[in-house]
Amino acid sequence: MNKVPNIISTKDLSYICDMFQWNFTASKKALHFSNEVKDEEIIAELKNIYDMHKNICNNLLNILNEGENSYEQ
Repeated sequence: MNKVPNIISTKDLSYICDMFQWNFTASKKALHFSNEVKDEEIIAELKNIYDMHKNICNNLLNILNEGENSYEQ
């Protein structure tokens, strides 16, 4: 599905919230551990992991915002 429906079901919203929480937690952990290690290669990989999970969180928020904007029109 390429377009967000005007209505997101309670079940869909619950799943999106779960996905957001999983990715938000993973991003926080990756950032935390990137500050704990000394190996530059591991730090770089953890920062890549952080960025990936942060982008997923932003994408999920954008999905919700697009649905909200289409409702207002």
